Amino acid sequence: MAEDGEEKLLATVQHIVQTLGRTDTMTEDILKVFSNYDGRLSLDKLYATRAAAAAAAVGGPGERTVPASPPMPPPPVAPSAAVGMPPVTSLERTVRTLDRQISQFVAMDRLIWADSADADAFLEAVDDLIGTVQELDAAGTNRGLLDRADELLSRCMARLEDEFRALIERPDDAAPQVPGGFGSDESDEEDYDADDGFGDEPIPIAKPVSDFDVVIDALPPGSVSDVHQIARRMVDAGFGRECAEAYAAARRGFIDESVARLGIRSRTTEEVHSLPWEELEFDIARWIPAFKMVFRILIPSERRLCDRVFDGLAPYGDLAFVAAVRTQALQLISFGDAVAAASRAPERLFRVIDMYEAVRDLLPDLDPVFSDPYSAALRAEVSAVCSTLGSSIKGIFMELENLIRRDPARVAVPGGGIHPITRYVMNYLRAACGSRQTLEEVMEGDLGAVGAAAIAVDPDRPTSSLAVHIAWIMDVLHKNLETKSKIYRDPPLASIFLMNNGKYIIHKVNDSELGILLGDEWMKQMMSRVRRWSMEYQRGAWAKVMSVLQTGGPGVGSITAKAMLQKMQMFNSYLEEICASQSDWVITDEQLRADVKSTIVDSVMPAYRGLIGRLRSSPEAARDLFIKYTPEDVQARIQHLFEGVAK
Repeated sequence: MAEDGEEKLLATVQHIVQTLGRTDTMTEDILKVFSNYDGRLSLDKLYATRAAAAAAAVGGPGERTVPASPPMPPPPVAPSAAVGMPPVTSLERTVRTLDRQISQFVAMDRLIWADSADADAFLEAVDDLIGTVQELDAAGTNRGLLDRADELLSRCMARLEDEFRALIERPDDAAPQVPGGFGSDESDEEDYDADDGFGDEPIPIAKPVSDFDVVIDALPPGSVSDVHQIARRMVDAGFGRECAEAYAAARRGFIDESVARLGIRSRTTEEVHSLPWEELEFDIARWIPAFKMVFRILIPSERRLCDRVFDGLAPYGDLAFVAAVRTQALQLISFGDAVAAASRAPERLFRVIDMYEAVRDLLPDLDPVFSDPYSAALRAEVSAVCSTLGSSIKGIFMELENLIRRDPARVAVPGGGIHPITRYVMNYLRAACGSRQTLEEVMEGDLGAVGAAAIAVDPDRPTSSLAVHIAWIMDVLHKNLETKSKIYRDPPLASIFLMNNGKYIIHKVNDSELGILLGDEWMKQMMSRVRRWSMEYQRGAWAKVMSVLQTGGPGVGSITAKAMLQKMQMFNSYLEEICASQSDWVITDEQLRADVKSTIVDSVMPAYRGLIGRLRSSPEAARDLFIKYTPEDVQARIQHLFEGVAK
């Protein structure tokens, strides 16, 4: 009785389907409704009943007679409907079977890949569905069935995408342990920056890394194999771009957090330009190791992972890689551009050189990482920021020249000592030559070859672009010092000022690579200037002293005793005047100070002794002779000159 009732139920359902199912799609929808309504109405039974009815309608084998007494006799069937629906094809049965299988997986409220058997079965069903869609598309005879299969494939791909992202984003697999790097949880290896703009929670700042020969394995081998299998199915189904986007979305969070842990905060160009130098210098100090970390470890590791996940699935691996790393790479690059375009104050030179060298040194390593057409633009961006930083270095040197020219001649340095502008420029250039090779590279304009091969530095090349530039700066400094020397009302003191600054320049040039850049000829000219300033000092300061010491020759009658006594008095007055004023003057270089004193002694003392000897040999003068300063006294007073106000 139960079987008879089930047959009647199936026959009634079949009648309803024949009456209302005007198209294949409508028929399938009606069958699904009944299969969900009653457990006895499984799709297999409904399909079998439908096939038997169709066969009976044409009198073929397997003909069955509908039960004589159905609960509700069907109305008369139109002649066109008596034939029934077309026979169910094997492709239809395949689609229905796959629909049932895949729907079960898609409806799961847990990860399919949590069970390897489920994952294998799901992938097998996906492979069958992809093959069926391709077969239907090639046949082109059943558009309705193809639409159904495509809709099922879309649902299937959506679930695969969810599984794909979940496998990549699993926290336990996405925390690589890099020494001092991105995945460390040890509190003693991290600082915290609560004002990095990444939310209320403090961002742990990773310690700098010095060894860049590190690869981050963001996923274990098993997970890589799983996501590769998913990626292959999505590409085969025509969803390669969606797969690449899903990969990028899943990995971007890891990359963003990794960069945040390096202490990098996002700043606009306007913010960079308005920052006080102390704060910007701090940002640069963090940017340099972060740039190295990202482009030497993080991005190459991401390329390696992409190549494994999308192995044999070009170009989707390249698309995924670029989409994953582009945002953070451009953030770092834009900061470099902003610094290069900011103020070119001379004190910024050394940090800009550090940035330039950091970018230049890693350019060759980027060629294999950014080798595909999609990421070539990123490689070009890195190269461009290197050129921009190089141009900024040139601009800073030009600004140094302008700073020297604009430095006003307002207040004289006490005692004719070394001017602050001289100290600043010489120590600045001396420190800059610590990066001589980089400066040679930049000044030669050889930026196109940067990273491929650093230019060779000739140890004896005073005509290089850098040497010419520095020689020009030295000339500007020399002219500025000559202008400043005119502030002194006493010409001998002006000569002392020029002598001091010239000697200081010579010392700084000899004590650094400036000597190599400027060359021997420049050094000879500078030393000649110092000697000339020394002679100008002696003529201006001691000329009247030497004139009063002249006695007109060895003959006694050449000058009267009274005149010689007057000369002695004048000498005493001049000596006291010189010692009173020039004891506050200073010659900073000990050797130069000793040389100047020695020259004065060699000029003055023989003439002074000669005058005393003439006076003593004259009976008339000897009677009134009073020697206020003995030759030893005069020499001692000369030796106390140029010690400066401090002494």
